[in-house]
Amino acid sequence: MRGIINTSAFRLAAIYFTLFATSVLALLTFIYFSTADFVEAQAEETIDAEIRGLAEQYREHGLAGLVEVIDQRIAAAQRTPTRIDDTIYLITDPLLHKLAGNLETWPQTVERGSGWVSFPVTEQIAGHTETDNARASVIVLPGNFHLLVGRNLRDARLFRLRITNTMGWAALITLGLGVIGGLLMTRNMLRKVDAVNRTSTQIIHGDLSQRVPVSGTGDEFDQLAQNLNAMLDQIERLMAGMRQVTDNIAHDLRTPLSRLRARLEVTLIEKPDEVRYADVLRETINEADRLLGTFNALLSIAEAEAGSRRDSFEAIDLSEIARDVAELYEPVADESGLGFETQIADRIMVRGDRHLLSQAIANLLDNALKYTPEGKVALSVETRAGKAHIEVRDTGPGVPADRRNAVFDRFVRLEGSRSTPGNGLGLSLVRAVATLHEGTIWLEDSVPGAEHPGLKVVIELPLAAGGATSEPDRDLPRLLPAPAPALTAEPPRDFGKA
Repeated sequence: MRGIINTSAFRLAAIYFTLFATSVLALLTFIYFSTADFVEAQAEETIDAEIRGLAEQYREHGLAGLVEVIDQRIAAAQRTPTRIDDTIYLITDPLLHKLAGNLETWPQTVERGSGWVSFPVTEQIAGHTETDNARASVIVLPGNFHLLVGRNLRDARLFRLRITNTMGWAALITLGLGVIGGLLMTRNMLRKVDAVNRTSTQIIHGDLSQRVPVSGTGDEFDQLAQNLNAMLDQIERLMAGMRQVTDNIAHDLRTPLSRLRARLEVTLIEKPDEVRYADVLRETINEADRLLGTFNALLSIAEAEAGSRRDSFEAIDLSEIARDVAELYEPVADESGLGFETQIADRIMVRGDRHLLSQAIANLLDNALKYTPEGKVALSVETRAGKAHIEVRDTGPGVPADRRNAVFDRFVRLEGSRSTPGNGLGLSLVRAVATLHEGTIWLEDSVPGAEHPGLKVVIELPLAAGGATSEPDRDLPRLLPAPAPALTAEPPRDFGKA
């Protein structure tokens, strides 16, 4: 119980209960006073109407007629034994001696004169004496006779007592239900929070397979649980990917480092030869460049995924970037005996990083050219459904549908032996660049149903707001990768063409 009371959920429930109880109490208090006052107001209206009628009787029939009417009304009330008549009548002479009425004497607390008065009355009810207040109106009739007409406020007192008892019981019931409801609500909330805490504790101890249970009600806790589970799924995928990347890096770097060491060791053993030394140094530099290319690719991917360059985004002409990249790769296509087609619309403006977008397009073209044995490669840039649409198509063997998501991961290749050269980072960088620019990327068959369906890589990017333009960057060729960029110095088999 102490643990429940010290929780934020219980404090929140207590605050809501306090507000609710205060509202209920204020409502009952308002009902009490307004209803009680209404009963007394009704009594005064009845008295006022009756005393006016009796005064009219006096004017028409004199004192004898008035006394007769009062006696008739008292007798009518007495003929019903179970009925208690709350109406009080008294008519007196100028010396306040009783002439008629059901009140024995003139009340001691009431002075002479006209107006509204209150005084105590005593009655025998069910064998015991009760004292209540009476409310009456007094008028002085011609001849200095005094007429008092009033009502016993016993009903008003009983009504107030009943309202008070009802309010007391309502307050107790409200308090009980509020406390029970607060405890149940707190316990229910704590049960859901405890489920999250238990799952978190198990995950902290290394069990990444644990997930927060979902009740299926679709409430805020279910939404939180679903988001946490999605986050945990992502963390588990990242951890698995990290382990895979670590293994792949160790495998991919061990081979070139072993070659490099063996080459240098053999050179030292052999007879000194300046020409041989020069050849070995050139091969060593090339091997080091390939290693640096792998590390640079990993750094570029990490930088893009971290979003550190998003603050430097500006409105750029994607059409201009695509044309410049196409100019660099058209000679490579001619040299390989492949057709090269471009279809680039004018002035497609996006917000982004010029160098990263050019590197992404260059990687796609480089992969397509390397793994297309014959046929053609096509590049198109246009707008579709309010977005920039980049497509690179080829006529190669394509990528199986069940591997199209996997090839975007680092160091993933379609062949499992990893004996072919390549770092397996090309498509990983392209996906990181697309994600950095709030875009999407996917793979399709270029010619569905064909024996060699080829591959179509599609990137969609949001257009720049307002269609802002930028001046052409005359230094763009210096930023673009060469036809054999360092990132793909060896054929990146992750593209799935081997």
